[in-house]
Amino acid sequence: MTEAQSQKAFPVSWDQFHRDARALAWRLASSGPFEAIVCITRGGLVPAAIVARELNVRLIETVCVESYTGIGKQGELRILKSVAEKVVSAGGGKGKGILIVDDLVDTGKTARVVREIIPQAHFATVYAKPMGRPLVDTFITEVSQDTWIYFPWDTGLAFVPPIREGG
Repeated sequence: MTEAQSQKAFPVSWDQFHRDARALAWRLASSGPFEAIVCITRGGLVPAAIVARELNVRLIETVCVESYTGIGKQGELRILKSVAEKVVSAGGGKGKGILIVDDLVDTGKTARVVREIIPQAHFATVYAKPMGRPLVDTFITEVSQDTWIYFPWDTGLAFVPPIREGG
């Protein structure tokens, strides 16, 4: 049995993700105001767009980090694109007043790297797993470490057998 097969599946629909991202914005509303959002690509792009709309933040930057090589397979972490110096210099070069948004914090590897770049930024994710949870300031839903979240942009409509039958 592969690592991915031993994980619990947590499929998230577009509707559910949109509700969860808006709920994240509601929680963040009292933590701001934020000068800019730094979204961790690629997963952070969609929730960052929703949060930016809800909080009326116009400056959106990306930090591009690669770590997953497949479902449930996290490899060596690489920064493909860092945060623009103009954004990093906000808050005295520590990121105060900046909001980091991602879809999920899993092991915390990515979160640690981004926190090193802008340590005083407020870090928010839609979903959190226990290993990464201490690195996040705000999140909506915690799932177990052995759960694989299937985001709506990673899936298509298909028949799924009942859980009892291996689904």
